[in-house]
Amino acid sequence: MSARTLTVHRGRWSLRDRLDAMLRELPFEVVPGTAAVTVELSYDRPAGVLDLGCLGADGFRGWSGGARTTYTIAADWATPGYLPGALEPGVWQVLLRLHRVPPDGLDYEVRVTAATARPAPPDPPAAPEPDPVRRPAARQRRDIPSVDGLRWYAGDLHSHTVHSDGALTVPGLAFLAAGRGLDFLAVTDHNTVSHHPELAGAGARYGIALLPGQEVTRDDGHANVFGDVGWVDFREPADSWHAHARSKGGIMSVNHPLGGNCAWRLPLAERPRHAEIWHSGWSDRRWGAPLAWSGAWRPDVIAVGGSDFHREGDDQLPGSPTTWLLAADDSPAALLAALAAGRTAVCAGPDAPLLLRWGDEVVALGADGTVLVRPDGRRQVVHGDRTTLPADAGPHRLESHENEVIALCQ
Repeated sequence: MSARTLTVHRGRWSLRDRLDAMLRELPFEVVPGTAAVTVELSYDRPAGVLDLGCLGADGFRGWSGGARTTYTIAADWATPGYLPGALEPGVWQVLLRLHRVPPDGLDYEVRVTAATARPAPPDPPAAPEPDPVRRPAARQRRDIPSVDGLRWYAGDLHSHTVHSDGALTVPGLAFLAAGRGLDFLAVTDHNTVSHHPELAGAGARYGIALLPGQEVTRDDGHANVFGDVGWVDFREPADSWHAHARSKGGIMSVNHPLGGNCAWRLPLAERPRHAEIWHSGWSDRRWGAPLAWSGAWRPDVIAVGGSDFHREGDDQLPGSPTTWLLAADDSPAALLAALAAGRTAVCAGPDAPLLLRWGDEVVALGADGTVLVRPDGRRQVVHGDRTTLPADAGPHRLESHENEVIALCQ
């Protein structure tokens, strides 16, 4: 790559620096004729965490958080997490978030190289070949009643790829999720939308609807924004995320609100209805805190679930838990409309015991011996593998004899 300019920022971040301003902007200039820019970050990774991103002269160009220490942006390709396109002349910024800085400080160096010649893109990872036999479509395996011409579709509303801190490409993730029997999957990489252009093609190839999303990520709270709404600026207050989603026809959902150091601690003037009540981190579902949180959040909360899948062997697989949407069809538009309307149910997996709203009744599937819990706390034992019971307005759930949550429905 023919170098044209080199900009170097180096120094030592202190804990006081982090407290004063967690997100820093390090400027560099892009002159006319620049074909690509490459940013390289060096620091003692075992000692701390520095998150990396980029603003062009005209706005957002990408984010990779702590998953990468280098990226390249060119006109026709970019490192996953970043947006390819013409490099507009002007002052650009390396975004550096001081995610974790030890008390004795953290040395760093950022090197920015601008090139006049177009660099060759790296070889793309090999994508799996489609295997229709492998996909045991959930809606075909289970005899699930339709409702007024609408059908229930099984999916997952929280997953990641190489465009943030996941291990799989978009096609690889689509192949895995389809093989799990899911009808849809929301791909929600952190603070970026660079994965969105790949979703339709990968979804069509593997027979699964891939919903556009992004996990808007801050140190003190994460939220998914669903829909093709453009980049949501994580630097702004959380109320602006919600306003952005609503103004563009999208949906905001608070993620893993009790999720350890990722728990929701951000103020909101207006609380969104959607919340990831059932996250894969809810390993002991006898623990009632997520239900208590949802009741305190707002009485009409719409419960959803998400695996938060990043890589096999480290996380729960897609569909653990499974979110069900009652939709007109399995197109992304219809599924997102069902999500917005609150036509949801959540269970442990595509084949797990399930509770679904059916007008003024609920249908319990594969749930013999569980206990139906109504909104007012009244309980009733479920008998049979397919049981229809009267329902009230509000959320219902199935529990085991130990009060372990088995399934949720609105």
